[in-house]
Amino acid sequence: MDGRAKRRKSQKQQQKTMNDSTQWQPHRAFGALDWASEKHSVIVVNPAGKVIEDFEIEHSALGWKKFREKLQPYGSIPFAIETSQGVAVEQLLEAGMLVYPLNPKSAQAYRERKAPSGVKDDRLDAWSFADALRVDGQDWKALRPEEPLIKALRLLCRDEVTLIEQRTAFVNQLRHALAEYYPAALEAFEEWTSVSAWMFLQRFPTPELLAQAGKGQWQKFLHSRRLWGSDQGPRRMEIFAHATQFAGTAPTVKAKSLLALSLVQMLFTIEKQLALYRQQIEALFARHPDHDLFGSLPGAGPKIAPRLLSEIGDDRQRFGGDPQNLQCLAGSAPVTKRSGKQRKYWHVHQRWACDKHLRHAIHLFAEQSLSRCAWAEIYYHHHRQKNQSHANALRRLSHRWLKIIYQMWIDRTPYNAELHHRNQLQHGSWVFQLQQS
Repeated sequence: MDGRAKRRKSQKQQQKTMNDSTQWQPHRAFGALDWASEKHSVIVVNPAGKVIEDFEIEHSALGWKKFREKLQPYGSIPFAIETSQGVAVEQLLEAGMLVYPLNPKSAQAYRERKAPSGVKDDRLDAWSFADALRVDGQDWKALRPEEPLIKALRLLCRDEVTLIEQRTAFVNQLRHALAEYYPAALEAFEEWTSVSAWMFLQRFPTPELLAQAGKGQWQKFLHSRRLWGSDQGPRRMEIFAHATQFAGTAPTVKAKSLLALSLVQMLFTIEKQLALYRQQIEALFARHPDHDLFGSLPGAGPKIAPRLLSEIGDDRQRFGGDPQNLQCLAGSAPVTKRSGKQRKYWHVHQRWACDKHLRHAIHLFAEQSLSRCAWAEIYYHHHRQKNQSHANALRRLSHRWLKIIYQMWIDRTPYNAELHHRNQLQHGSWVFQLQQS
């Protein structure tokens, strides 16, 4: 974009802000809620900035009833809050308020604008947020109510990821315990998220019990779990035969074997619950109209596709017609700091202020697409050959994928590899030129 185009865009944005400002002032009042686990501080100011309501409510049914009664004379007014989700946000929406979520960094800046000394309390926070909403709110984005199906899907997907992280923590604890008393088990099984590895510990919890069981029981277990394979069976049999030669002392075995079995029980419980989550997620995902759209992404599969849908949502007005807004939300767009005219004073770093759940989902998808999409693999290896790290190359690939996903999402069209290939030819994509070479 040249300088004239930038000036025209800047003038349009400035004119838009001035128009929005004139539409913003007719609101009867502007409110803010500083939320907490037990009570919330509420401040309401008039268009001149004078505090007209100042009270606290308990985080209970009676507290929110008091909120609705106090705010009833003002009708539906803008309300600022330092979060975009949770019970407090839901209650504000149910009360008919226009909710404007505040980024924590912006909240800190508005707080310091009112109190440069650094003093902090709940009432000050609510007042600074309400006054900031009054002055700058025309440039903020109101929280739009979302479809219950999308909300339920997002909560289920996020909770599923939390359970997976908990499973990983238990597996790490289990590996640590086995390293102390049962090294042979660690050597025999590489993948400890496998149910077969957990069942092995249940069947042979200590090196002594493994030795007592004998070769016949070892073979029976390996065959029953289809773990024999071409060379894995004999390899494991050899490890089992020498399991007692390098193991923990008797007190260590007694204590750590109990811990290992306890962790195995918890892992089985988590695995059972993850299966229930997967059933519910798949059922909700299948009901959504964008199921085929996200399901068509190469490598997304039944796990990543619902996560992408739940985080991006189905509100086509959400990103203001600009795919860069989606890329910023997902954290794939870098942050540039410029000072002076020379490039040596420019600094580029990763975007940390973003939707961490969406960033995680698009990162996983980009990695899975490498083995299923030729251009993605070429694009990734091109950046790896430029001495970029694995994570950096995946971030760049994610950035490119998000632009494609955005256009698919806007057009409500599933991914078409042949169409994308034709577009690469038509527009002379440098990725396609690499592919040809």
